[in-house]
Amino acid sequence: MPLVPVPSKPCMLDPATHPADHRRIVLAGMLALATAMGIGRFAFTRCRPMMLHDGSTTLAGASWLASANCIGYLAGALLCMFKPVPHPTVMVRVGLVSTLVLTLCMALPWPAVWPLLRFAAGVSSALVFVYTSGWCLSQAALRGHTSLGALIYTGPGAGIVLTGLAASGMVVADWHASSGWLTFGLLALALIGVIWPVFNTLNTLQAKPASPTATANAAPDHSALEVALLALAYGIAGFGYIITATFLPVIARQALPGSAWLDLFWPILGCGVIVGALVASRMQQVRDLRLALLGCYLIQAAGVALSLVMPNLAGFALGSLLVGLPFTAITYFAMQEARRIRPITSLPRLAC
Repeated sequence: MPLVPVPSKPCMLDPATHPADHRRIVLAGMLALATAMGIGRFAFTRCRPMMLHDGSTTLAGASWLASANCIGYLAGALLCMFKPVPHPTVMVRVGLVSTLVLTLCMALPWPAVWPLLRFAAGVSSALVFVYTSGWCLSQAALRGHTSLGALIYTGPGAGIVLTGLAASGMVVADWHASSGWLTFGLLALALIGVIWPVFNTLNTLQAKPASPTATANAAPDHSALEVALLALAYGIAGFGYIITATFLPVIARQALPGSAWLDLFWPILGCGVIVGALVASRMQQVRDLRLALLGCYLIQAAGVALSLVMPNLAGFALGSLLVGLPFTAITYFAMQEARRIRPITSLPRLAC
């Protein structure tokens, strides 16, 4: 996931003239990330078994579609580095509408176009993630509720749970994959309709510019090597989860054919994402964030390994939970660490 800067010190401004309070902003951030990640990026995880059952794609073809989405996600994150850009709320709206359209288009019987659609969906997901994170975190901080901003990272987990449970019903009802894509598109439309008014320039508070004295007294930037190591570690986290998270339903079906739990492993992963984000948001006094990141990596590695050494019900259930726990917690801790080593200039937004 892209790495975005976190506001360091809240600037207490009067939000009375702004329609959206911090609770609406945090909720909108959660639902925006649920739409972009749970639907735009990972709905394919739940539609893939239906596509394979329909014969509309093969396992190799599904791998190419997943790869196209990941490459698009990287491209979208890199695109966010270029300036000037429109207002963050404009970018969020553009990304959300694109996610909606691209999800609905996957229902069309045009397999030759699907890789392009998945690539574009990856770009849209990255745009929503970066600009939603940056805008919601800064607006929560300016309203004096910095810690609540971290709750937006429960959104991807909620989206995964929602799409996972919905797809379970579709599989039981023997739906075609095209019906699944249409359903997820309508779900995205409903979520976007709820949060659309919040992502408005009228709801944006502006921070006071830092004084020259404060800038001069700011902590010095750390070495370029430390920045590079953080970027590398953050990227490795992507390799840790992407195969397991993307192909979990297919892997489980091959290992446990006929099990009643097959369609529940993905929602279990989503529940882990929610719990991990909640725990991370309450760890405000971590002295060394590198140790927190190390702990997250170890949990992630244990989750991936369990599906290999214990290819049974217990192994997949516990492995899904462990892979989900650090999913967005890694992003949250990495953002805090980025602020430490680059207190003045933001780190480039990265993707994994």
